[in-house]
Amino acid sequence: MRSIRPLPAVIGMVAALSLTATACGPGEDAAADKPAASATADAGAAIPADLADRLAEHGVDLDEWKNGEWRNWDKDTWLREAKDFVNPMIKGLWKPERMKEAESPQRTMAAGEVSGDQGVTDPEPRPVRAKPESKPYHRNAAPVGKVFFDAPQGSMVCSATVVKDPANPGRSNLVWTAGHCVHAGREGGWYRNITFVPAYNDLGKSPAELRNAQPQEIAPYGVYWADWVATSGEWISEGGPTGGGGAPYDYAVMHVKPERGTKSLEETVGAALDVEFDAPEAKEIPAMGAWGYPAAPPYDGLIMHKCIDRPGRLSLGPGTPTMWRIGCSMTGGSSGGGWVATQPDGKPALVSNTSIGPVTAGWLAGPRLGEGAKEIYTTMSEKFAGR
Repeated sequence: MRSIRPLPAVIGMVAALSLTATACGPGEDAAADKPAASATADAGAAIPADLADRLAEHGVDLDEWKNGEWRNWDKDTWLREAKDFVNPMIKGLWKPERMKEAESPQRTMAAGEVSGDQGVTDPEPRPVRAKPESKPYHRNAAPVGKVFFDAPQGSMVCSATVVKDPANPGRSNLVWTAGHCVHAGREGGWYRNITFVPAYNDLGKSPAELRNAQPQEIAPYGVYWADWVATSGEWISEGGPTGGGGAPYDYAVMHVKPERGTKSLEETVGAALDVEFDAPEAKEIPAMGAWGYPAAPPYDGLIMHKCIDRPGRLSLGPGTPTMWRIGCSMTGGSSGGGWVATQPDGKPALVSNTSIGPVTAGWLAGPRLGEGAKEIYTTMSEKFAGR
């Protein structure tokens, strides 16, 4: 893994996008996996005693950190405002087995909920069967990885993408994902123990093959902890676990740091994507691709998949931006994964992320990135300029 070159990853994504999907397989449910009903209210908040002791050695008292509220899931005291984000690094918490047991967050829509058409929603796309990404992943889609975090329901998983940092060219530590992968929206606050694992399961091994796998087979580039996260105010005030509330603003940017070492994320994986905030109209884009790790059945969250389709528009209500929509069979776990389109210069750029999918059809929708998303991205870059 030391002789990583960024060029193959860029070529891989461009090559994929140059071929608009024409062969459509049968539709598969895009329902996200539901949290386990038996999950306890404080699931994921408990910290092993030895880890608490190790944090204490560094002067971190978990009982005093934000008065202990950083691990309180009660709606009235759950830290939820932008200024309240806290995510103390706990080395060794995300072991391979814990990663494999993480569930996908629920984020679905019933067919009747797509009722906000203002005369701009395009016909529902034909289902497109997601295809496994070629292995090893770092040669074809190096910027893609998985997000792990703890929620009241337990350990959860999403997908995400390494993006360029204007303030730190060639040394980015910025990761793009969905708002609902870092914050619970109107009914809660910031999730905990948020980490990013680039090129997760790089060789695409099966559960049996990973049974006795070494950590480097699961996380070839290591684990990166979010030391700051930003999402939209609309997601915080309107977002929810199901339905379309907040979906047009369901995006987030994370700044991460390595659990071990000091090398930047972009230098480590060898690639990062530009972000496009002024993409042309859907009819002008011949192909758009979505990448991610679907975890809800029939998928298991171990294998990176992609869908390539011509994008259309989806309107969820008056006064809100239209969303992108493509045919895709990926399920929960692919949430937050980057949507990529080719720029006029032939290079790929991130234009959206997976937000919602219906319970009964094979399509996904993602927010259209505009001035609000650009402001979050720029502010995050400037916050860590030169670091």
